[in-house]
Amino acid sequence: MWFANFFVGGSLTMVLPFLSLYIEEFGNFSDAYVQNWSGWIFGITFGTAFIFSPIWGRVGDKFGRKNILILFAAGMGLSVLLMGFANSVWDLFFLRLIMGIFTGFIPMSQALISTQTPKEIAGRVLGTLQTGSVTGNLMGPLLGGVLADMFGYSATFKWVSITIFMSGLLVLLGIRELLYKTEESTNKETAYTSKQVLLHIFGHPVLLAVMLISALVQVAHFSVQPILSLYVAEIHGPTSIAFFSGMAFSAAGLGNLMMARRWGRIGDRTGYIKILIFLLFMAGIVYFPGAFVTNIWQLVVLRFLLGISIGGIIPVRIAYIRQEAPLSIQGEMLGYNTSLRFLGNIIGPAFGGMLAGFFGISSVFFVTSALLIVSGAIVLITWYRHEYEGKQRKGTHSLSSHSPNHSS
Repeated sequence: MWFANFFVGGSLTMVLPFLSLYIEEFGNFSDAYVQNWSGWIFGITFGTAFIFSPIWGRVGDKFGRKNILILFAAGMGLSVLLMGFANSVWDLFFLRLIMGIFTGFIPMSQALISTQTPKEIAGRVLGTLQTGSVTGNLMGPLLGGVLADMFGYSATFKWVSITIFMSGLLVLLGIRELLYKTEESTNKETAYTSKQVLLHIFGHPVLLAVMLISALVQVAHFSVQPILSLYVAEIHGPTSIAFFSGMAFSAAGLGNLMMARRWGRIGDRTGYIKILIFLLFMAGIVYFPGAFVTNIWQLVVLRFLLGISIGGIIPVRIAYIRQEAPLSIQGEMLGYNTSLRFLGNIIGPAFGGMLAGFFGISSVFFVTSALLIVSGAIVLITWYRHEYEGKQRKGTHSLSSHSPNHSS
């Protein structure tokens, strides 16, 4: 599964450094037009993914996730292959929309591994799994930049499709899914409806806050992604633009790779919520100076520091959901979490593109920093109130902690 995530992560990020540059090949467009369409084309994939993620999660809970992963790889591979033959902005937009139906390989693989991992080591295991996609994310932009400079943008899309198909082949031949039937799942699996899953989420304030934060974090993180290559061109110039854009993308991946497993292990030991709050504030602080960089190396350093902080947010968040969710509904619950992430992926690029078009690229860094700090504050306040009220109830009604309503 690590290698499959490596190929998917690398493949999908190969095209990010030059997606906005590919749009420029379709016609003589203004900078504002390219920036706005970069946001919409980048984000539309996640529009359909937002709709389909809970559906796939529920299907995975009932029938297993291996076959879904193979379907995802085939669908994404074909979509990316056809992007290499696109002739207009609308062609690219439509293919990215169709691709969204199958975009969810990495979250689905996380759900597969999560449901087969003991709760007490979930953070470490999920952090290790994440290093596969992060390693791909690290190498993908650099390799994509080199391929684009050497062979052109269209040919790079075709090469990328091959590696995605290879990911599906790895899952087909190398993964054996164990469908555990615990006492919990045997007794309750048929009793859970989607309404009950949602009621479970809304009945746990901290869990609800963590899942809503999934959307806000993605809005913040992805607001700068589709315009990063334009920002690199602005501060560095046109020389080897695809390569240096890939370097800026990969710097965040390197920091992520170095720390994802460590943050997961620290979360296992000290508590996932505490680490999540710390990382959200850290990411917000690191994002802010990006608005003031004057050369590519300053941007690369800041992207590296961002990767260190962002690296732990996903495994820690998923480990917490794994901890709070009954086994028989984890796939659907993680599907809702993935759907919220994709909602952020829809809003973020479009929002970032519009901000850049109207107020300049630097404004995106200011807003992103604020969103991450606000996210940290929301989780902190919700967690503090929940913990404080829980202790108050424990002190005044010592027997209440033994009631079924307080067991999760």
